[in-house]
Order: sequence, then structure tokens, then C-alpha cells
Amino acid sequence: MSSELSDKVAVVTGAARGIGAGIAQTLAASGAAVAVVDLEESACADTVERIEASGGRALAVGADVTDSDSVERAFERVSEQLGTVGVLVNNAGVTKDNMLFKMSEQDWDAVMGVHLRGAFLCSRAAQKRMVPERWGKIVNLSSVSALGNRGQANYSTAKAGIQGFTKTLAIELGPFGINVNAIAPGFIVSDMTADTAQRLGMDFEDLKAGAAGETPVRRVGQPEDIANAVSFLTSDKSSFITGQTLYVDGGRKLG
Repeated sequence: MSSELSDKVAVVTGAARGIGAGIAQTLAASGAAVAVVDLEESACADTVERIEASGGRALAVGADVTDSDSVERAFERVSEQLGTVGVLVNNAGVTKDNMLFKMSEQDWDAVMGVHLRGAFLCSRAAQKRMVPERWGKIVNLSSVSALGNRGQANYSTAKAGIQGFTKTLAIELGPFGINVNAIAPGFIVSDMTADTAQRLGMDFEDLKAGAAGETPVRRVGQPEDIANAVSFLTSDKSSFITGQTLYVDGGRKLG
């Protein structure tokens, strides 16, 4: 286990599975005590067990990131049980894909709520705790879909908004020793991409093969690819990097 974050407390939202779980495990391996946050606390058990089995510290926390009271209660609990939050990864996300003419207001609002309102509420709660410490790391999850993607008007808009949010927080919080960056994943093997295959009526293996063929490194991403990028951006090795969006997509953005 690394000691890079040995005296730090990290909050990872949407950490019950997939990319979020991978990030939580990687931060724990770097020495952080990790709050594994998801909508249902019971869903976080597997991630917490894996962290503890590897010798790390973790706490399962149920919270609705779109509800300000729920977020504040979660951060209070983390502070009481683990310590002052120094790292936040806004990973919680949801998709409600559809073409614009079929997209409901509820589908639009749900995606905006989790991605944008959620990142706002969690970042606001985190910075309140980071500013007095004069140190903090916030990483927001964007997506290559921020550049536009058919059938994802809501998701693409939210993920583009995350990038503007990131740049603005970097300007505001930089003087207090807080770095704020975003990561924009490409095709990552997860429940979300499996759901995309189902929506498209495709076999998931065929979808992965097609994505790999369009990617310069000729493979799709894994949760650990994103987790490794988060590990760098939450370490002191990245202390002069802020307000940036790092595309972790195997080179597809270059095409």
C-alpha cells in the first residue's frame, strides 16, 4: 500500500460499482481513508469489503447527491467517523438516453440533477472543509460525450457543463491550495456501457469490439484506467495542474 494519501480522507460518489468503485479502491491503496458514497448505503458493501480486505479504511455512506440536506449529512458523518475531507471525486452519474424528440423533461432533469447539481452540492460541502486546511483535491468526471453524441443531448450537455464548472472552481479555490480538475473517460467497460449496448440492441462484446477498433490503442478502457488518472490528480505530483480536463480515451479524441 502506498503512503501518498496516508493522512487524507477521500469522498468518492457513485462508488458502489464500476468506475467509482475502482477509484475508491485505488485511493485507499494510496493510503486514504475513503468514504464510499452511493444512493443506497447497502450497495457500497462490496467496495468497502474489498478495501478493508486489502488493509485499507473505508466507510459506506448512503446519500442522494441531488439533495442538499442529504449531502450535508453525509459529509458531517464522514468528518465525524473518518476525519476532515481533503479529496472529493464527483463520479456519481446516470444516463437517460434518447433522441431529442423522444426525450422527456424528467429525463433531462434527472441527468442534470445528478451530474451538475450533484457536483455542485458535493463540491460546496467539500470546499467548506478544505479551505481552512489550505489543501484539497477535487476531481470531476466529465466524458468524451461532452463533445457531442447522438442520443445524449442531456448527458452531453451535463458533461460539457462539468468542464466549465471545473475551470471556474479552479479559479475560485486555487488561492486556498485546492486543485480542481476533470477527467473525460472514453469507452470504459461498466454497467453504463453495458446499458448502452442494450439500448442499441447490440451484444455488449460486439459493442466493445467496435469501440476498440475505433480507438488508436486498439482496446477499450477499464475502470482502473480512470482510477490511475484520479490517483495522479489527487497527489502532490499534480500540484501545478488545475482547471484542466484530461481525456482518458485511448486517443479517440484525436481522431
